[in-house]
Amino acid sequence: MNLRKEEKVCLFIDGSSLYSTSRSLGFDVDYKKLLDFFTARTNVVRAYYYAAILDTEDYSPLKPLTDWLSYNGYFLVTKPAREFIDSTGKRRVKGNMDIEIAVDMLEMAPHIDHAILFSGDSDFRRVVEAVQRQGTRVSVASSMKSTPLLIGDDLRRQADQFLELATIGAHFTRRQMDPARPRQNPAPVRHPADQMSEHDDDPLA
Repeated sequence: MNLRKEEKVCLFIDGSSLYSTSRSLGFDVDYKKLLDFFTARTNVVRAYYYAAILDTEDYSPLKPLTDWLSYNGYFLVTKPAREFIDSTGKRRVKGNMDIEIAVDMLEMAPHIDHAILFSGDSDFRRVVEAVQRQGTRVSVASSMKSTPLLIGDDLRRQADQFLELATIGAHFTRRQMDPARPRQNPAPVRHPADQMSEHDDDPLA
């Protein structure tokens, strides 16, 4: 893993992608440890977390996590997710943050040395290429060891560096069977990614 302390780094975390990958690998993400891990090794100037949140009258299960992130060093980017019933009568939730992530990556590229993208979606390949043309290194954090495979080959090949979450995850995760952490750093919750459909069903699309 090639991380440099003097580099100005920005983290771009696709919440649903990281949730799906970590769940497949059998651990939960400790977001305080994640930020500490990268700030100890690089000069993190900003850490974005992206989430599509179901806009209902009921309390959102993501709210404890997003509230904690917004007060503990993360720039939270959200938009309403869309709930609908599919042709089989099954309840589905659709929410895609690709445009928001792409815009922020392109806007931040002139101001940083290294962008770290937490996603396996091959749709980001062109964005990664555009950021690289501006002289910014791009690492992609996902996994080749998840089942199903959640990293697109095109995206992995385009990146300057691939960060295998199954390898580095021990630094900022807790196993799902471990006791819950204190409330000030809430345990991850059921994520809308559990119910994604259409394009969101296929992280490699």
